[in-house]
Amino acid sequence: MNLKKGDKKLIGAWAFYDWANSVYSLVIGTAIFPIYYNSITGGNEASVSFLGRDFNNATLYSYALSFSFFMVVVLSPILSSIADSMGNKKRFMQFFCLLGSGAVSALFFFKGVDTLWVGIVFMVLASIGFWGSLVFYNAYLTEVAHPEDHDQVSAKGFIMGYLGSVILLVLSLVLQMKPELFGIVDATLPARISFLMVGVWWFVFAQYTFKYLPTNTFGRKPSKDFIFKGFQELATVWKELKTQRELKLFLTAFFLLSVGVQTIILIASLFGDKELDLGTEKLIVTILLIQLVAILGAYLFSKLSFKIGNIKTLKITIFGWGLITVGAYMLEKENPHISYQFYALGGLLGLVLGAIQSLSRSTYSKLIPETTKDNTTYFSFYDVTEKVAIVLGTFITGFIITLTGSMKASVFILALFFFAAFVVLSFLKKTKYVS
Repeated sequence: MNLKKGDKKLIGAWAFYDWANSVYSLVIGTAIFPIYYNSITGGNEASVSFLGRDFNNATLYSYALSFSFFMVVVLSPILSSIADSMGNKKRFMQFFCLLGSGAVSALFFFKGVDTLWVGIVFMVLASIGFWGSLVFYNAYLTEVAHPEDHDQVSAKGFIMGYLGSVILLVLSLVLQMKPELFGIVDATLPARISFLMVGVWWFVFAQYTFKYLPTNTFGRKPSKDFIFKGFQELATVWKELKTQRELKLFLTAFFLLSVGVQTIILIASLFGDKELDLGTEKLIVTILLIQLVAILGAYLFSKLSFKIGNIKTLKITIFGWGLITVGAYMLEKENPHISYQFYALGGLLGLVLGAIQSLSRSTYSKLIPETTKDNTTYFSFYDVTEKVAIVLGTFITGFIITLTGSMKASVFILALFFFAAFVVLSFLKKTKYVS
């Protein structure tokens, strides 16, 4: 079924992929898996052996994530430029969806330190699948919605994602807290069932998106030299980027803020577990709070951007993230009110989380030249920028933990990246759609 650009059904189908895949970023990337990993590998300050070397368990976790993002950085520009030249980005999106959902499901077999390789290998593959599929998913934004609607449509996707992921997280939470209701006696089984549910949820619901997304919007025909043409497309866009001041500035600011945002998302539960000694229940409640408030944040800031413009709205969210990093650094586990302080910080994080993710994507889509047919290749630069930032952020975290044995110093350093992003964004000038 070929739906026209701007069709509500097409926009809904596109946004529904957020419903499908966001369960991965919440349950695997943020909530259940990091806590499960820390517990199953021996808890705080534990040492584990992997590939013949001993690592601090948190350091190994950070390095494994860094490697997965490095692989996406290497693969996505090549694959996306080929997809643009052949007009088949939906096939690539489907492949990464299958890779990610299958790898997440395989985490069911991660039962203890003796199967650590299962946890690390399939965590890496799941990460590659998730982030790889987003390269192509994000690129569809310019094909399903008109530029003036990008802010609201992008926000709709994130709102759908937050709603879907909260539902599955609540189910996982019930499994974790009341395993006896299901006759479960194996302490590892509730978490492992959650991983399996994520894989099934992601794959099944994604099929609705794939049913309606267009296959070849610009009518391109595959050719025998598609790999060479793919690299040509990439080189062409790279040259175009050099002449587009606002796009270069935005990508620079986006890189800096992504170092902070994505790293915080990935280490938040580990930080609460290792640094503040908060229990699993309190951590999951905080994560639920973040997701629910993020729905409100994505909606409110999309409306605010309509009134005061994308640039000012993004600067407000970046300032909020800076406050979060400083606040997290100041938390002390000995404080009798630490739980409430962590909840308050989580509420603020949720408010700016949905906003900054949604606005970053929509602002970039507005800065892409309207005449281009290389949407996927342009968005590969956006996604590669984000992944390089995550590689840097997770590596810094792992390195600082190795040096100091604490995550607090690494969190404080992230504040510097938010400050730099705020400064760079201040030089961005208004354009036709971005003000």
